[in-house]
Amino acid sequence: MAETITIRPDDETSHALDILTHDGASRSAAIRQAVIEAGMRAERAAAMKRAILRMDLGEPDGIDIAQLIATGREDER
Repeated sequence: MAETITIRPDDETSHALDILTHDGASRSAAIRQAVIEAGMRAERAAAMKRAILRMDLGEPDGIDIAQLIATGREDER
């Protein structure tokens, strides 16, 4: 049996529900679909973050940015 969830929509949420139900969908169906789509977006975002963190950064290019900044600051003194 499905679990019942109660929400108390504010003006912004009510407006969004009006948009989502404009095609005749019920409020329940619109909310279910919105929750499913939000979950899928969150999963994709997490997968993309994991993929980026696993990316090979390649070999260093030999430029020491920290040293360049420190040298530039010494010249300013």
